[in-house]
Amino acid sequence: MNRQIKISGKVQGVFFRKSTQKKALELGLRGWVKNEADGSVLVEIEGELPSILAMQSWLRLGPPNAVVENLNIISGEERNYDDFLILE
Repeated sequence: MNRQIKISGKVQGVFFRKSTQKKALELGLRGWVKNEADGSVLVEIEGELPSILAMQSWLRLGPPNAVVENLNIISGEERNYDDFLILE
């Protein structure tokens, strides 16, 4: 199962990418996270549905200093990632 999630709000400069990577690995998810030019963070995750739903719930809050205003979630094609990476 694959989801691409765009997170809007105060989500850059608050360790969002590193915290997202840590949570994804805890949940056994694969994929990546990166900052976008518009100030949002983009995440692509793959894994089992319960883990994806847990990650979506976590992303609604984010790390302690984040202020998440919106999640835009799109289902996508599985790409069979091997790990969870932080992209530049």
